Amino acid sequence: MGSGLSPVGMWAALKREWLLYHLGDPRFRFMWDKPPANEWVSLDCETTGLDVKNDDIIAIGAVRIRGNRIMTSERLDLLVRPDKQKFSAESVRVHRLREQDVAQGLSADEAVMELMNFIGSRPLVGYYLEFDLAMIDRVLFPMLGMGLPQQRIEVSGMYYDYKYRQLPSNRRDNPSIDLRFDTIMADLGLPLWPAHDALNDAVMAALAFLKLQQLK
Repeated sequence: MGSGLSPVGMWAALKREWLLYHLGDPRFRFMWDKPPANEWVSLDCETTGLDVKNDDIIAIGAVRIRGNRIMTSERLDLLVRPDKQKFSAESVRVHRLREQDVAQGLSADEAVMELMNFIGSRPLVGYYLEFDLAMIDRVLFPMLGMGLPQQRIEVSGMYYDYKYRQLPSNRRDNPSIDLRFDTIMADLGLPLWPAHDALNDAVMAALAFLKLQQLK
């Protein structure tokens, strides 16, 4: 008897089972569950720098999105104590967090475990999300043997597609689309709050996501 799955569906199911078999901590099997319908988590991290291999997470902000609403009562706002990386004057200028501000924060392992429980199996939303998830996955790999499995939705990619569709055909071969966050927010008519605050950035990315969803 056939499984009823398409080849793509069968491959996805096999991949899921392989990942679950190799999962380092079975408490987190829930991340592979079917996600709640029309729910997402918008995510942002602040770090000591932009070197994925050597810099550390110092703050994590996340907020749940349900339907067309940002659930600000369902949020995560964590300070994270870096393992060893010293703060540079430039990083303090950017995110306005000093070593003494995060000295009593969670360890990276504790913060990421709390984040995983907050996310569940919901798809992830963010602005240049790849960097944030690379930093998180670096913490996760020793614990789980793998990174976060959730679907990832990049706000700058959504905005690029939106602007590209508006271009006349003679300009589509070499499009020039400004993907800076302040440009995106202004063009979408959305409020721009103080940047480089993890929770603020997560909420603003959620606003942009919902607006772009409507504009599709």
